[in-house]
Amino acid sequence: MEFKEFGLILFVEEYEKCIHFYRNVIKLPIRNRKETLVTFDLPNGYLMVEQGGIGSLQEKQRKQNPTVIRFDVESLTTAVEKLENRGAVFLNRTLQFDWGTIAVLLDPDGNRIELGEINHSSGSFKPNSD
Repeated sequence: MEFKEFGLILFVEEYEKCIHFYRNVIKLPIRNRKETLVTFDLPNGYLMVEQGGIGSLQEKQRKQNPTVIRFDVESLTTAVEKLENRGAVFLNRTLQFDWGTIAVLLDPDGNRIELGEINHSSGSFKPNSD
């Protein structure tokens, strides 16, 4: 089967706050806007933020939301500083593992977002096909 692209749909309670967060803090470009959803462009796919979820004032537990949104970046320090300048608050600015380093923040609904600076031992490492 040939897939055209990958999409992730995130149901949220704090809809307008989440739209603001992904557009103005994370800086994802809007692809499409409908009455109850906004779709943001991602490299090779999209993130759809849609009304109808249940929010949390703190990080959602895995049983509430077993998904983590991860954005891999070239420089974790640079990415964290940029997001902090836009108002992001990090739970952890640096968590080091043998496979790389991450920073952790939450969206306005309590969904966990990680920024990752990965290395070749990461499960998401993609070797060059050159």
